[in-house]
Amino acid sequence: MATTFRIAQAAGLLGVSDDTVRRWIEQGLLPTTGATPVEIPGAALAERAVALADEPADPTGIASSARNRFVGIVTSVRVDGVMAQVDLQCGPHRVVSLMSAEAAEELGLEPGSLAVASVKATVVTVETPR
Repeated sequence: MATTFRIAQAAGLLGVSDDTVRRWIEQGLLPTTGATPVEIPGAALAERAVALADEPADPTGIASSARNRFVGIVTSVRVDGVMAQVDLQCGPHRVVSLMSAEAAEELGLEPGSLAVASVKATVVTVETPR
């Protein structure tokens, strides 16, 4: 069963307003399933997330330190033998995870799936503009 998202969910995942998602639907930038209430196919949402990540950086110059939990959309799953590479688009950030193929299958990961990447690091560097 393919993953779908309602307008408010899609907006939250893409970091935009519900009205922006509605405009993108009207402009043909995001397809819908034709269901009521409106649902957007997960794979199409994943493609839009990747396209948004390619847009220029935020010009506001606001400095921030993000937490280590990133909600995103699976954009790619590549299985090679016993291992899998899973790519997520988490807002403007691409997060890549290497895991067992068995784990990827058990989680039902496929392009368009909703997932959360948790990152644990012993060294975290925080940078701000001067």
